[in-house]
Amino acid sequence: MNKLRTIIADDERPSRSFLASVLRDLEEVQLIGEAANGIEAINLIEDLSPDLALLDLQMPEIDGLEVARRIRPRVAPLIAFVTAYDEYAIRAFELNVIDYLLKPVDSGRLRQTIERAYAQIGMTGYQPVSSSPYLQSAAENESALRTIHLQRRLERIPIRRRDDIILLPVKEIASIVADGELLKLTTIRRQTFTINHRLKDLESRLDPDKFIRLSRGTIANIDLIQRISPMPGGTYIATLETGEELQISRLQGRTLRDSILKL
Repeated sequence: MNKLRTIIADDERPSRSFLASVLRDLEEVQLIGEAANGIEAINLIEDLSPDLALLDLQMPEIDGLEVARRIRPRVAPLIAFVTAYDEYAIRAFELNVIDYLLKPVDSGRLRQTIERAYAQIGMTGYQPVSSSPYLQSAAENESALRTIHLQRRLERIPIRRRDDIILLPVKEIASIVADGELLKLTTIRRQTFTINHRLKDLESRLDPDKFIRLSRGTIANIDLIQRISPMPGGTYIATLETGEELQISRLQGRTLRDSILKL
């Protein structure tokens, strides 16, 4: 069996010990190193070239996000973040991590992360548990990866509001409009929130059956589009149930005609 060479990086000893104990019980995993901070994690990855790194997001000196950014591509492992907070979810998935585990980590949930890693890198000789929703055989690899991708759709967006973190359900968003480096999110109840994020990265995490790009800087909830009015020059105006009027570019207008404007 090809074993998944894995490291753990967490500044809390009890957390490291728990993760290590679960991994050592898995025959398909070889735990090759542990780190107590971000610098140690980078050194371990550079020296050992693991297949998978379980990184705590909040570590002294260098946090998990910064570790992921500093790793050289030629030695970069698959990464799963481990944290007690939801607030870093969007930034984490910008880095194409394979999973985002919330503490306290459930051993079964960690097992799923291991199976995702096997599916991602196509390692042979691994036999997942029969109840696994992921990889069952090499022939099912493509289907398993599609399942993983769908499960990584955002359901909530963490938004900092003073000292609080608001978890905004994605289904309540009516529109997302880019304003420079900021995104303005308007909800069904006409509440507005602002986050510092790239529209393209956020769009990749949204369900394309629920959200559609109207222009270079605008995304709308398809179910809330009430009326589409043609304008001079081949553009349109979309009116949402919230009363918002959003401009549709010529390019996206053609996409709309081929999709939601056809019976």
